[in-house]
Amino acid sequence: MKLTERLGKEWIFFDGGMGTILQEHGLKAGELPETWNLSHPDEIIALNRSYFEAGCDVVNTNTFGANALKYPDNLQEIVQAAVSHAKTARQQAGREDAYIALDIGPTGKLLQPMGDLPFERAVELFGETIRIGAAAGADLVLIETMSDSYEAKAAVLAAKENCDLPVLVTLIFDEKGKLLTGGTVDSTVAMLEGLRVDALGVNCGLGPKQMHPIIERLTQVSSLPIIVNPNAGLPRSENGKTVFDIAPAEFSDLMEEIAGMGVQALGGCCGTTPEHLRLTIEKCRKVPFRPPVAKRRTVVSSFSQAVEIGPKPVIIGERINPTGKSKFKAALRENNIEYILGEGMAQEDSGAHILDVNVGLPEIDEPVMMERVVTRLQSVIALPLQIDTSDTIAMERGMRLYNGKPMINSVSGKMESMEAVFPLVRKYGGVVVGLALDENGIPSTAEGRIRIAKKIYDTAEKYGIPHEDIVIDGLAMTISSDSGSALVTLETLRRIRDELHGHSILGVSNISFGLPQREIVNSNFFTMAMQSGLSCAIINPNNEAMMKSYRSYLALANLDEQCAGYIAAYGNQPAAAPAAAGGTAMPLAESIERGLRERAIDAAKEMLQTVPPLEVVNNELIPALDRVGKGFEKGTVFLPQLLMSAEAAKAAFEVVKDAMKGESQQIKGKIILATVKGDIHDIGKNIVKVLLENYAYQVLDLGKDVPPEVIVDTAIKEDVPVVGLSALMTTTVVSMEETIKQLREKKPGTKVVVGGAVLTQEYADSIGADCYAKDAMATVHYADSVFGV
Repeated sequence: MKLTERLGKEWIFFDGGMGTILQEHGLKAGELPETWNLSHPDEIIALNRSYFEAGCDVVNTNTFGANALKYPDNLQEIVQAAVSHAKTARQQAGREDAYIALDIGPTGKLLQPMGDLPFERAVELFGETIRIGAAAGADLVLIETMSDSYEAKAAVLAAKENCDLPVLVTLIFDEKGKLLTGGTVDSTVAMLEGLRVDALGVNCGLGPKQMHPIIERLTQVSSLPIIVNPNAGLPRSENGKTVFDIAPAEFSDLMEEIAGMGVQALGGCCGTTPEHLRLTIEKCRKVPFRPPVAKRRTVVSSFSQAVEIGPKPVIIGERINPTGKSKFKAALRENNIEYILGEGMAQEDSGAHILDVNVGLPEIDEPVMMERVVTRLQSVIALPLQIDTSDTIAMERGMRLYNGKPMINSVSGKMESMEAVFPLVRKYGGVVVGLALDENGIPSTAEGRIRIAKKIYDTAEKYGIPHEDIVIDGLAMTISSDSGSALVTLETLRRIRDELHGHSILGVSNISFGLPQREIVNSNFFTMAMQSGLSCAIINPNNEAMMKSYRSYLALANLDEQCAGYIAAYGNQPAAAPAAAGGTAMPLAESIERGLRERAIDAAKEMLQTVPPLEVVNNELIPALDRVGKGFEKGTVFLPQLLMSAEAAKAAFEVVKDAMKGESQQIKGKIILATVKGDIHDIGKNIVKVLLENYAYQVLDLGKDVPPEVIVDTAIKEDVPVVGLSALMTTTVVSMEETIKQLREKKPGTKVVVGGAVLTQEYADSIGADCYAKDAMATVHYADSVFGV
């Protein structure tokens, strides 16, 4: 029986740890676990077999880190051997009813624009491994331990495009329910469901107890089978080995609790053993199985935010659109992306929930511009986007590179339109705007528009696109040419809500075209439309009359608890000024906080005409970065925005340095950074490097997979007082401990700060580190304390 025929219908049990067990069997510090597929085949077969014999339904291949970055010469041999060993183990265990998962872990790099790995290159890397594993006989693809939703999307697309196997995804959330790059349970579930994965869930990073809040939210928002694969508690070092604090009996008791929370698949991760899983399976099989329930939520998401359509009207900002906007057209022609970003930020500050993105002009390459604008917007703005184009090539480029689940504007009732757009939505996911018009034009009656809406729903269903992923545009036609058109539109909205039980959208300002003082008509019609059930309004959120209508309607309709939103906007405290839009000058500090590199450069040059260079640094650059850093620590600023701000500050600082013309530069201190031996994952290290350099530290970046001896020799030669060590994998943190040991022996007094997904304060203490940095800003704060800044 295929796995997809069982998923969500009965208990499915996954295996447990791989690397931590191989360490017990002799895997050396820094030795790559996947090499054991070739050098220790009997060990791998025995471990796989022990999981099959423990009762696991899904057993992973030893390919977590198998990609061409780590294995440029023998990737095929390693992956083929891993699958072969799992198949042999399954046969030896007599478990032909079980499945072999091709285990796909992260590349260890940040994707552009935050990092240096292009999205399509990530797809290629994952695709190569997946093609080999599928051809060798894997039964499914398990994409696991993903801390970046964008990288998870690249892996999912690679799987979908290179095999026809089931695709399952588990992510690594922290105790706040956030991914490393800021994603939440809601935002990642929306994206993965849109990509049509077969199951999703959480693994690694946390023990069963710590995962409870994440699991609760997963069960509330996900319609798919949910997988939970925790660590055996939290790690610590014991006699030079990494051990975990939850024994099999306790782990299985905790997993029995989780089984009762409404999940459908259970397993383990770091520190768990076949005995952990044997007892878990024995106990959890007795827990009544609860299949997943379709939530029927209409959700649009970005990398860090999810906007649910339905509970109350949603504002879609209309300003990123060239129609009737000469300055915007000029920005598109001149490739002035910063102007476009400014328009987006102004709308975000004014209260938009989603931003419409339309970059179509006859004289430009729309697909290229769509790609450029979408990727830049999502690097500095957390709001979800609506990709607005009639060019399906541009639509696909935007959808493919979008980090989340976008809105798509639009599809019509014309078969040609639906046949072009629905396959893209089926592949990439999205909430689609359905225009209530077809080959015969726009119906003059609500009945005609509802008929087309039904056709759109029915056709979408044939492509596997659910009802909730369609939002019908009831079409606001100007009353200046047809005085009854507003009544038809309002009736259409009511019928979409009451008869079709669907959601609606309008370009509200179309209603007043050709009339004087249009905002009077627009704002009143907006209120009438919301009263009639309007779900989404495409408006200018910078228009105060429209936002007054919106906020007062929410208060009157009991959609603004205790009128909090209304009071915040119009109470005694003056509202904050919106971000400068378009070509308006933006101060240097704000440019840095917004992550606008080009604007930061221009603002720095302008300020240097009247302000001494050091004052620019001390009064503008550093305070701006401090504010961004505090926002990051509070969870109000996310990693992409943090990194873009750091890049903007770096660019501005280069301008300041040029202005100093040879004046001595004040460096706070010298710091070594390295990812330890055996680990090629340099995401955390690179983030820390960017921030330290922006805080005026000289960073000696030794790279990844760095032996302890190299780190120690460099610290002695350069007389470096602080060393920062990073590791992502449980199997490599032992190299971190060895590095600290050698530093203590050969360069006593050197301070060591450590960080990485598998580390905890207790573990850092047990290996002798001076500081455990939970995030990048913590490293900066520790460096400041060491150097007395």
